[in-house]
Amino acid sequence: MELAVKEELDRVTDCGFFNAHLTRTQKEFLNLRHKKYESMALPNIFSPEIANAVIGRIQQLTPQTQPQWGKMNVAQMLAHCNVAYEMTFENIHPKPGIFMRWMLKALVKSGVTNEVPYKKNVRTAPAFLITDERDFNKEKTRLIQYIEKCVSLGAAHFDGKESHSFGNMNSTEWNNMFYKHLNHHLGQFGV
Repeated sequence: MELAVKEELDRVTDCGFFNAHLTRTQKEFLNLRHKKYESMALPNIFSPEIANAVIGRIQQLTPQTQPQWGKMNVAQMLAHCNVAYEMTFENIHPKPGIFMRWMLKALVKSGVTNEVPYKKNVRTAPAFLITDERDFNKEKTRLIQYIEKCVSLGAAHFDGKESHSFGNMNSTEWNNMFYKHLNHHLGQFGV
């Protein structure tokens, strides 16, 4: 559906006669609508180069690293990031029911899998809430191992793979979900 909308916007905005008769405000509106459908690819977390760069950022963290915003300490943040991988590789989180899964796909999936960065201090899903104390080194090691596992499996492994909450996703959606989440929280801790 989105591709059809983008193609129609391309067709309409490329038409010289149509463009000549638009007001400046109408042209700005069409350009904003058009930008919504442009994809700005995120770095490929399945590639060794990008994964190693992310792991390098994780390696810069220490137990004393302080957040620039939010309530989690650094060990809690690492545990929080591990939840996405636990939901992918482990069977330790209960799957949402049919209705909840439909709601998540309809209302949340796009925001998690698109290229738009997360805003600061956005409420998280209950399974991702980490309020107890965690072992920094254990969580750091687990996160690095999960990232390395994704690289070893490769993007093709994730193409069409069923997600815990969003149903089947393509490898781009998996990449965006993993990379965007990591990038957001590593940025939260200044690395």
